[in-house]
Amino acid sequence: MKENKHIIVKIDPGSIAEEMELEPGDEVLTINGQKIEDVFDYHYLTNDEYIELGVRKSDGEEWILEIEKEYEEDLGITFESGLMDEYRSCKNNCIFCFIDQMPKGMRDTLYFKDDDSRLSFLQGNYVTLTNMSDHDIDRIIQYHLAPINISFHTTNPKLRCSMLHNRFAGDIFPKVKRLYEAGIEMNGQIVLCKGINDRKELEQSIQDLSEYLPHLKSVSVVPVGLSRHREGLYPLEPFTKEDAQQVLDTIHNWQEKLYSEYGLHFIHASDEWYILAERQLPVEEAYDGYLQLENGVGMLRLLETEITDALQRQTGDRRVRNVSIATGYLAAPFIKEYVEKIREKYPDIHVNVYAIRNEFFGECITVSGLITGQDMKQQLQGQELGDKLLIPCNMLRDGENVFLDDVTVEELEKSLGVSIGVVDEAGEELVKAVVEEDAVMTHRRRTMYEQTDSSDCGPSECR
Repeated sequence: MKENKHIIVKIDPGSIAEEMELEPGDEVLTINGQKIEDVFDYHYLTNDEYIELGVRKSDGEEWILEIEKEYEEDLGITFESGLMDEYRSCKNNCIFCFIDQMPKGMRDTLYFKDDDSRLSFLQGNYVTLTNMSDHDIDRIIQYHLAPINISFHTTNPKLRCSMLHNRFAGDIFPKVKRLYEAGIEMNGQIVLCKGINDRKELEQSIQDLSEYLPHLKSVSVVPVGLSRHREGLYPLEPFTKEDAQQVLDTIHNWQEKLYSEYGLHFIHASDEWYILAERQLPVEEAYDGYLQLENGVGMLRLLETEITDALQRQTGDRRVRNVSIATGYLAAPFIKEYVEKIREKYPDIHVNVYAIRNEFFGECITVSGLITGQDMKQQLQGQELGDKLLIPCNMLRDGENVFLDDVTVEELEKSLGVSIGVVDEAGEELVKAVVEEDAVMTHRRRTMYEQTDSSDCGPSECR
């Protein structure tokens, strides 16, 4: 196994590390005499109230530091890599991978396919388990890391090998059984492809996966995302209204059966299915505490609930404002409905809601998180935008004011001639942004849900 150097790049002011005179450029060698494989070893070993930290200073001198601290107190060290190890790239070639459906010429990080189980715990990524060794499973069980999010897609081993184009992809279920027997909490997803893993295959997959209850808490079913950049890729078809109705019927039948036995609905349909089927969203209780928000399960229901709760705490008034909201086609009808709820208490606030057509990836991609700056620029030019244009934070690269196509918020503001407010995904924040002229934008992402979750893998900035 390759040994990684754990080089310090930052020391937090006032931290234990600063008190110990550690500096950027120093290398952490051991904790309690044990070499560190990655971030999980580091956090597990540094949790104790007494540790011995082996360090090599930048001048080559080696120190052993005896540290007494509070249990789980952080040392205040930032390393070169968040994982303290190299990221594991995906070894699959999934027929539905969204990364393969992206146009050329974008930044390199957008084409990196991760399938790293450690990101499942740190960022909520879904992984196929094809990259996981017995050693990896041992460490998850040893540290009792949970939850782990697994991309199942099907429980048919032969079909799974075919869908992932990996001859080992059908061998994961002994690993799942080990996690189940160790009591490790899991969540799952199924990316549904028409004519491949739907109908009878979906029925069988739900039945098989339900055997891992209660440790497998939830499984989401999401429709495959199809961009317009599919030249040379596996021929996949979009789902129809009738298809969506059939998928929902299957899921609801299983929900009824499993809820009576386990008190969990377990299998969940993403919001797209209800919109495509032209059916009402489920009640809030059907989402089991929103275990699958990251896969777009219940996001619209939760948003409505949060907006309703926020408005109940307000008396309303006759203040005058003129703002606009840009979002994807998926959410636009609901945003319009929610805006009218706001206007019931603030009737003199005028709001234009614009559904942005995804020309960059193709019109089949309807989520806001994959809207580019250039599509915004082209479609909003000359529109009535009011005093401020509001956009959801998932349009932007996490922590930055940059769209997927590298257009910045500042560039878009200049092009459209309007101030842009980036709104947190929580409903209360949307209400504030619409109602309050000087609302503070927090830019926090609540989930990672984008259409890219129709792939097992992909960079976090694309989610």
